[in-house]
Amino acid sequence: MKNITTILSREFASYFTTPVAYVFILVFLVLSSAFTFYLGQFYERGQADLLPFFNFHPWLYLFLVPAVSMRLWSEERASGSIELLLTLPITLWDAILGKFLAAWLFTGLALLGTFPLWLSVNYLGEPDNGAIAASYVGSWFMAGAFLAVGCCLSALTKSQIVAFILTGTVCLLLVLAGFPLVLNFFQDWVPALILDLIAGLSIIAHFMAISKGVFALTDVIYFVAMIGLWLSLTRLVLQAKSAAYRGGYERKVKTVVRRGRRGVGLCRG
Repeated sequence: MKNITTILSREFASYFTTPVAYVFILVFLVLSSAFTFYLGQFYERGQADLLPFFNFHPWLYLFLVPAVSMRLWSEERASGSIELLLTLPITLWDAILGKFLAAWLFTGLALLGTFPLWLSVNYLGEPDNGAIAASYVGSWFMAGAFLAVGCCLSALTKSQIVAFILTGTVCLLLVLAGFPLVLNFFQDWVPALILDLIAGLSIIAHFMAISKGVFALTDVIYFVAMIGLWLSLTRLVLQAKSAAYRGGYERKVKTVVRRGRRGVGLCRG
């Protein structure tokens, strides 16, 4: 636990050493407000709730969350620091959970920055605060699922751009899984059981269920399982990379030893 906390603290602090964190939070707050009051027709609806605000979250996260997750492992691989990280006296789970929790905490901080919208709605009317609180929790879990996807795909490549594109694509598929357009496409040639499975993968369906103020066990299990699955896949990827790094390191050591022996032999000759 101590190792996880140490990595979490280091990673979380690193977000604020560059302008990326401030740009991310600013863009998230501006877009959230714009979508709520303009595209969501907040005033025209005449209802004191944050439904338009949360309806746009899956689409906002498609662009903003991959921007956060793309650096989790790609940056380590590109700089070569991943070799040092994987040789430290910590487990892979310590490193994965520390990095993931730091990114999840950071997105939670950005989400917390929208709290004035909640205050504004309460000032203008009498909203269902229980449903709003549940929507915030559901949104944070959805961000965690997207981050877990990004964590895995970031470990696959050294390029942050490639990691961003891959994460955005996979998350888009998870968003669209429950849409009638997608289900109708598979309906004619896929068994009903597979069709239900595809519909069950829809991240929007589970998020919207929680946003209604009902914490069904199936929805909670979905997000926990999604996060656990992708973090486990991250571990498998890093295990393979770790074995490759160790193999490369051992080959380098053997090469140096052989060259040293040749040098000693030449000197003696």
